[in-house]
Amino acid sequence: MKLHFIDLTIIVLYLIATIIIGYWVSKRASKNIQSYFLGGNSLPWYLLGISNASGMFDIAGTMLIVYWLAVYGLKSIWIPWLWPVFNQIFLMVYISAWLRRSNVMTGAEWIRTRFGKGHGATLSHIIVVIFALVSVIGFLSYGFKGIGKFAASFLPALITDPHTLLAYPQINENLYALILMAITTFYVVKGGMFSVVITEVIQYGILTIASIAIGIIAINQISPEAINAVLPAGWKSIGFGAHVGLDWTHISATASPKLHAFNEWIMKDGYEMFGFFFMMMLFKGIFLAAAGPAPNYDMQRILSTKSPKEAAKMSSLVNIVLNPPRYFMIAGLTILALVNFDTLYKASLTQPDFESILPHVLATYVPVGLLGFLMAGLIAAFMSNFAATVNAAPAYLVNDIYKRYINPHASEKKYVKMSYLASIAVVVVGIAVGFVVTSINEVVLWITAALWGGYTAPNVLKWYWWRFNSYGYFWGMLSGIGAALLLPILHLSFLQQWPLANNFSMNAFPVIFIISIIGSIIGTLCTKPEDDETLITFYKQVRPWGFWRPVLKKVLEQDPKFQENKDFFRDMFNVVIGIAWQTSLVAFPIFLVLREWPSFFIAIGVTVVTSVILKFNWWNKLKD
Repeated sequence: MKLHFIDLTIIVLYLIATIIIGYWVSKRASKNIQSYFLGGNSLPWYLLGISNASGMFDIAGTMLIVYWLAVYGLKSIWIPWLWPVFNQIFLMVYISAWLRRSNVMTGAEWIRTRFGKGHGATLSHIIVVIFALVSVIGFLSYGFKGIGKFAASFLPALITDPHTLLAYPQINENLYALILMAITTFYVVKGGMFSVVITEVIQYGILTIASIAIGIIAINQISPEAINAVLPAGWKSIGFGAHVGLDWTHISATASPKLHAFNEWIMKDGYEMFGFFFMMMLFKGIFLAAAGPAPNYDMQRILSTKSPKEAAKMSSLVNIVLNPPRYFMIAGLTILALVNFDTLYKASLTQPDFESILPHVLATYVPVGLLGFLMAGLIAAFMSNFAATVNAAPAYLVNDIYKRYINPHASEKKYVKMSYLASIAVVVVGIAVGFVVTSINEVVLWITAALWGGYTAPNVLKWYWWRFNSYGYFWGMLSGIGAALLLPILHLSFLQQWPLANNFSMNAFPVIFIISIIGSIIGTLCTKPEDDETLITFYKQVRPWGFWRPVLKKVLEQDPKFQENKDFFRDMFNVVIGIAWQTSLVAFPIFLVLREWPSFFIAIGVTVVTSVILKFNWWNKLKD
């Protein structure tokens, strides 16, 4: 596939514009590290919300969700619970406000708020920095793989020797990924959070237009009859039983026989026993969401808001501005791919690379001019995610390592310069890992199941249990991260007997989670509780609910007028309503593209009803 000169020109102009914007805002961002990493806590919540959504609207994830929707149908709306996507609901209902009340710059710095400044707090601080860096490098390698595969499908070959390309087809993918990462790194390094937010808001506008255009093209080109002809029974249902319940060999005779291979793909993914898979996702997702955000760009947006109330509003906006346009585009791409599968899909059916079908659909169905604009939008999706990730990592290196342990009395300009170097170093390592990664799905599963399995237990306990201390946090994180790194290498044989035998990362989550819990509890009970001053200060400042009764008694002795947080049941009710609300925001654009009108109006009705409930029982009751 080759782009027209007009399309290439649009893409080049867009890339030049992002560089100019980054340079333009660099002076404002370089005043101090508070401005560089958090935008000086001066950015409005709605801009941060759009920026956060834009960062999540990544190209690699979009390619993966197109694959999931094509193979699993409407049941695929549950699969992103692997991340889990409903963590945004926990954030908007109560965790964002709790986190913002800490008034810190990074997740590692937050450790002082909860555990004080002792030896155990220092160990906990270091282990959070390590986790943050490992997580960020994982996400960078994931983005590197996705954008390289996407760009190489369209743009001219940078390596023209056919013998080289036949032997190493990934060369052009990696070169394009390097070029786009270099451009993005420039404006992130120069402009910090200001640059990231401003460019991401612009990129979101491009992405929204691109998403609507792709959905409309699909609706105009593919009739409901053509869609139905290529789908197996149950594809349009979000319901499921013990098994996924899809048989791609029983499709219309007019459909591509290549679609029969989807049955094998389902088995390779490890999702055939969908009921068990769903319960595993739900188990993992609830604990992970209750742990609060991982130390990445999502946490940085929360800490960048002006107040706890605005932090909650920002997290709610992410669901509204991200899901409908993104899934409108994903549904459009999916039906175009399924109806024209013979023409579009060129990869081996035994080793599917459905992640690459997105660029084939665009090249085939989008006209000149609009294709360049859509390409710019999808490249913007990659740049948004990459920029947000790069901006999050140096805060841990500079603020939590360099400033705290190496040079605590340096000038603000010195810290900003060190941030430049830290950004570049993180990008280089992320690219190096990206070179050895073979699949987008491979990275996603390891991060969301294995690595986050080691993060979950200690980060749940830190919010809700007063007795949990810094040593428990350190040993819980250390044992969990260690297990996440070692289990994939050991690939323990007993895990292969589980119903999800083909999905090792999901199998490994409960094992890693249990190891991390054991480390957390032993580390806590073998050491002293945190001192009263630290616990009282944290409880009064953050005001969590949970098992804090001994600390509450001491707070009331000092301040009899202190009001205990009694919002647990209301918060949990709002979480349930919020998850239904979020799911309807995902479902209705898919039903719209499919023209399944009864299901579409039901989804819209759920959206309206849940929105009204949240307005009166959550939004109206927000407080700082």
